[in-house]
Amino acid sequence: MTGKIVLASVIATFAAGSAMAQSSGNWTGFYGGLQFGYADIDTNISGVNGDGAIGGIILGYDYDLGDWVVGAGFDYDWTGIELTPGVEVEDVWRIKARAGYKVTSQGLLYGTGGFAEAGTDNLGSDDGWFIGAGYEQIVAPNISVGGEILYHEFNDFDSTGIDVDATTVQLRAAYRF
Repeated sequence: MTGKIVLASVIATFAAGSAMAQSSGNWTGFYGGLQFGYADIDTNISGVNGDGAIGGIILGYDYDLGDWVVGAGFDYDWTGIELTPGVEVEDVWRIKARAGYKVTSQGLLYGTGGFAEAGTDNLGSDDGWFIGAGYEQIVAPNISVGGEILYHEFNDFDSTGIDVDATTVQLRAAYRF
């Protein structure tokens, strides 16, 4: 019984310390959450484009350097944007790096970029790159919310000769460990 009380006390101490660190503006640690927004997809073929809802999961790690924060993450989004009858973009995933400046102790303005892959229902998938910017705010112990805009490029999509670019705007919410 005493062992269980000690273990519970240790867990509570670490949880409280983590919550206090997050609310004081320390961005160091892992995070996971959800995002939802809008995507606009264009191609180099006239009339082959589309737009619609996009959303998924976010995972990552940030390291607080004082006024600056650096990090890496992974995003996976589901969508069902039809580009032309019979061709639909189904998902996009990203491996990203980000670096930002703390405009307040709980507010982070950042730039991001990295590798992306988009998948379709019948044209296969292809890799590309993306670049963007965002803002994230710690709103409660261990909870942050923000927004992000990303520009993606996929050249010669799956060797079809089709160049694809996409812009996404998403709201994000994360639990920070």
